[in-house]
Amino acid sequence: MIDQRRLETGGFLLFLALITIGLATIVSGFAGALLWATLAAILFQSLFRWLLPRVGGRRNTAAALTLLIITVAVVVPAFLLGSLILDQAIGVYAKVRSGQINFGEYFRQIRDALPVRLRTALDNAGFGTFERAQAQVSELASNSVQTLANQALSIGRNTLSFLLALGVGLYATFFLLRDGDRLGPQVRDALPVERGVAARLVDKFVAVVRATIKGSVIVALVQGALGAITFWIVGVPAALLWGLLMAVAALLPAIGPGLVWGPVAIYLLATGGVWQGAVVIASGVLVIGLADNILRPILVGRDTGIPDWVVLVTTLGGIEMFGLSGIVVGPLVAALFITGWQILTEERRGAATEPVA
Repeated sequence: MIDQRRLETGGFLLFLALITIGLATIVSGFAGALLWATLAAILFQSLFRWLLPRVGGRRNTAAALTLLIITVAVVVPAFLLGSLILDQAIGVYAKVRSGQINFGEYFRQIRDALPVRLRTALDNAGFGTFERAQAQVSELASNSVQTLANQALSIGRNTLSFLLALGVGLYATFFLLRDGDRLGPQVRDALPVERGVAARLVDKFVAVVRATIKGSVIVALVQGALGAITFWIVGVPAALLWGLLMAVAALLPAIGPGLVWGPVAIYLLATGGVWQGAVVIASGVLVIGLADNILRPILVGRDTGIPDWVVLVTTLGGIEMFGLSGIVVGPLVAALFITGWQILTEERRGAATEPVA
């Protein structure tokens, strides 16, 4: 005999699954905007709570003021900086196409400045002939610049879609700020897991979001800005573009901004720019390198518990799959994965010790 109660429960769960998949499909075009709206609401929730009693408890006013601060302090500067980087990326791409920038020639200059024994060892180290290595380096660098320029041009061509996504993101941020303290507990209670497990997962979610944005993105932006200033001082062309590349490299543990300023310093030293190369090295070690050690403990209140190698792999995989949003999505999925298995292990250990007790 069919259990009517179980049948009704199963049917309702199936309905929930299908309608959830349908809703996710409908809003998938704005998934990135909604994700960043959620992140902004989490990061600026404390500012909203600080403003709330100062505006007489009017939640709409406090949310509007918080959104105004986000727009003035984050969105507008990002637009201005992005337009400058876009101009530099297009300029560099045009010079590469015209031959004014030749990465193969730069590679040859560095090699010619090396001692004879080191040049011989380099030629015999499995790179093949020098011409082949030069061609490979030139092709890799040119393809990287072309990809960056194409992405920049794509943003320009899709300006309307970008502005629409931005508007949706800001609109959603307003309501998430205003109602976040009510929506959070409702989402936690609606999760189909035990109350204690749901609370741990939500806490881990918030902790990773704050650590990733405050402890990784902000620190990377500061290091990129310091790198851009350093490159501008020593006269490196397209300093903002180099600073952007340094900020991206700073997001990756065990790699860091040295991946960018190191080769630049080597090139400057090899081509006779001794004081310029020395300034880049000094800034990279004493200023850019120490910024992470100083800022991260201040900005991050607690550890996320994710090993550095996991952060590296998940960040790279997240960027490849989700673009810019992967910077947060990758480590977030890893953190929830680790936390979920930790909870399962703890529960199994507890169940195993109960009969003994």
